[in-house]
Amino acid sequence: MADEPLVLGIETSCDETGIGLVRGTRLLADAVASSVDEHARFGGVVPEVASRAHLEAMVPTIERACDDAGVRLADVDALAVTSGPGLAGALTVGVAAAKALAVGLGVRLHGVNHLAAHVAVDVLEHGPLPEPTIALLVSGGHSSLLLVPDVTASVQPLGRTIDDAAGEAFDKVARLLGLPFPGGPWIDREARSGDAKAIDFPRGLTASHDLERHRYDFSFSGLKTAVARWVERREAAGEPVPVADVAAAFQEAVVDVLTRKAVAACRENGVGHMLLGGGVAANSRLRAMAQERCDAAGIELRVPRPSLCTDNGAMVAALGAQLELRGRPASALDLPVDSALPVTTVQV
Repeated sequence: MADEPLVLGIETSCDETGIGLVRGTRLLADAVASSVDEHARFGGVVPEVASRAHLEAMVPTIERACDDAGVRLADVDALAVTSGPGLAGALTVGVAAAKALAVGLGVRLHGVNHLAAHVAVDVLEHGPLPEPTIALLVSGGHSSLLLVPDVTASVQPLGRTIDDAAGEAFDKVARLLGLPFPGGPWIDREARSGDAKAIDFPRGLTASHDLERHRYDFSFSGLKTAVARWVERREAAGEPVPVADVAAAFQEAVVDVLTRKAVAACRENGVGHMLLGGGVAANSRLRAMAQERCDAAGIELRVPRPSLCTDNGAMVAALGAQLELRGRPASALDLPVDSALPVTTVQV
């Protein structure tokens, strides 16, 4: 095996079939086949549709990644695959493919945690992760605040969403405003021409009594409801809904809470580095406010480029490569799928 292992990563936790190839800490290929258009008419991801799409996309996407990287499957030193959390059927497709490849190629297999992979991907962008790092991961299924002493062995949860994840709230509010699915990019786009101060939407779990029990936790269900009630009152009064202002004010409320709690976690845990990841990390306002608040607090902010924030195979390959470089043992070939895999389990 070369000094720097060539790792193929497979990601199928939701609606994107991601195949990545990483050599050491260098990204060679990141091929993605998305089924998002097939789910758009339902206003959300349909698990059975996602699973079928992964089956159809798996082989062509692997072939495309190898072509992009200029390598053969026979060159791969190890495989990594998302074992959880995620949609059980979708995960099963990826894990089954990874097991077959591992047996066929005679290489090691690493079943990894989707959230830890979102942290590890920044190695491809900015080099080795500072240890420890505070990671704020924000996506359609997760809003998590993590303390990461070692992304290959130790990820400690500090806070999480207790109801809707931020990305889920973006989708639901977009639907209220008549915007397409997925809602995040459309809310971001509309908000740029809106007034974030036009409407004072609530900031969940930020009151003093909430902070005592949920210091680093998030809640966006009440905010979503507040937006719905505000829109209903406008419509009942026969007044037009200012979509851009609602989008901007809603987005500001979400971003305010996320960044406020993440910076507090850095300060209170004595950590000077913050990583922002997950699909919602592509949001322009979240990136801007995180940078402003980190600069003011003397915290170094690391944010992968948007294409590496959404679900992708590169992040899985990156974590697999880190496991290989640090000599972590491989997973067993009978590794299971766990749709509710806890973030504390980096490798299955």
